[in-house]
Amino acid sequence: MDMMPVLWEEWVFFKRRFGQITSSALIGPVLYMIAFGWGMGRGVQVAGQSYMAFIIPGIIALTTMNSSYNAIAVQLNIHRLYDKSFQEYIIAPVSIFGITLGKILAGALRGMYGGALILLVSLLFGNMIRISFWFVVMMFLNSLVFSALGFFAALVVQSHADMNRFGTFLLTPMTFLCGTFFSPDSMPAIVKHVIYILPLTHSSQGLRAISAGGNVSLVNVLVLVFYFIALFALGLRQCYRVEA
Repeated sequence: MDMMPVLWEEWVFFKRRFGQITSSALIGPVLYMIAFGWGMGRGVQVAGQSYMAFIIPGIIALTTMNSSYNAIAVQLNIHRLYDKSFQEYIIAPVSIFGITLGKILAGALRGMYGGALILLVSLLFGNMIRISFWFVVMMFLNSLVFSALGFFAALVVQSHADMNRFGTFLLTPMTFLCGTFFSPDSMPAIVKHVIYILPLTHSSQGLRAISAGGNVSLVNVLVLVFYFIALFALGLRQCYRVEA
């Protein structure tokens, strides 16, 4: 339970920046809904449903990815490289495991907050999607994966510019290719195989299947769990290296 001080610090930060955090979590996804849902997708049917209903689960996956990743990666990168306040965690009476778990869990909760905002906005757009226990589980798993990725990235890069490149070369391709706005099945075979390796593809597919009334895919769940465990282990190891 020594992660609680870390969670409390993140909660205080969230309360003080509530307006900025909320607006930044909304602006991108809402623009996607307007441009792709109301603009390009008006009157388009995909798999027997409106295009807006098709892309909302993908946009929720995208939002949880960005919110959880940025919540940890940007802030931790600044704390480690510029104001050096991350070193205060290292010398504090909190274990490295507690720091890692607390930071990643805090980022995942920020991802869930961003995803919940998009669910509320989708109601304003007049779209009702099916939400179940497994829908929430998939959102949380996706948030954990990208929060862990943000934690690892922030401890590996050596400058703020490198942090931006990390997002550009990794998150941007996933944003547009991993089933957010279209089905990966329409891609060439070799590209499709690469896309199915990436975690956001399984988040988008899992959320879309559940929202359409289908069953949760065990493959989607296991892939996300695998990514989370691997990234958590990498982040924990890197945190020990920073301490040394």
